[in-house]
Amino acid sequence: MLKAIHRSFHKVVNSGVKSVGEMGDLSFPATLREFGYDFDGGGKLRKLDPESGNITHEPFEFNVSDDHAFNQKRYEALGQIIDNYVYDILEKDAGLTRLPVPGNSASLKTPELSSFIFASPDALINEKLMILIHGSGVVRAGQWARRLIINDSLRTGTQLPYIKRAKELGYGVMVLNTNDNLRNVDGKQLEIPGSEDPHKHFDTVWKDYVKDSKAKHVAIVAHSYGGVCVVKFASDNPQDFQDRVFAVGLTDSVHTTPRSSEAETKHMLKVARNWVSSTKPLDTPERTPNGEIERCSAGHETHEMTSSSCMESLFDFIERLYNDKVQNTDRPN
Repeated sequence: MLKAIHRSFHKVVNSGVKSVGEMGDLSFPATLREFGYDFDGGGKLRKLDPESGNITHEPFEFNVSDDHAFNQKRYEALGQIIDNYVYDILEKDAGLTRLPVPGNSASLKTPELSSFIFASPDALINEKLMILIHGSGVVRAGQWARRLIINDSLRTGTQLPYIKRAKELGYGVMVLNTNDNLRNVDGKQLEIPGSEDPHKHFDTVWKDYVKDSKAKHVAIVAHSYGGVCVVKFASDNPQDFQDRVFAVGLTDSVHTTPRSSEAETKHMLKVARNWVSSTKPLDTPERTPNGEIERCSAGHETHEMTSSSCMESLFDFIERLYNDKVQNTDRPN
């Protein structure tokens, strides 16, 4: 099923997408190596030697001009290349497939007016599913933080370690793309139906893919504003959330838990934990307001680093809840 959807979508996936070089009146290279950079064996972005083309030990340099506006535009152009670089890794290295959002995009009157997610081949048939959601801003599918990808490494800045671990533990994987909301069609910026904003993107993915999938045990990992999307979804779809979501791992989420019905709130508080930026050691309890999701230290004081720093603890939490659910399900009445 995933292959059939992918084939029909592949024809239109790049239509209407603004090219990297189109940054106002400025023109920038279209590939990472043309930019003079590449990732080394440790996943760190490094300059290329202009003579040999070999990777050096020199990191990314932001200030290449006295014109700050130029430097910023150059950084943004590089960021778009990083987006496509990560997409390529998701498909070629992580073995994920690109799927359209909404799911019927290929049959629409304007098929290029669509977004996409990435999914493992077994995402719709596996009883265990993990959904990954990034935060707000410029990040796209597969990223936690563009700044970390450029200035630190692919390990800390992308979702690749999470995807690898989830697959090792037997989960199907879906990587959402909640900030992909607009397309340039015939010179006009148009909203993508079903992906007009992060919340609608999540709703559409659930309706078009998760709802009718075989997934009985769904775990969600969300960073920053991604946590807001999860909490709103749970409030708007209480039955689906209670029936299928057994664990929610949040990393420095900026949500506020709504005062919903007692049953809805109880389930969320039972299955969720928020690892927040902190100078305290990993998993140290942090002050949690009454009626809020439990908070503990992510083991790092930088917001963008929380997903990477707490990963081992977060997966331990999810696996414990999964084992508890399976044991309770299998227990005779």
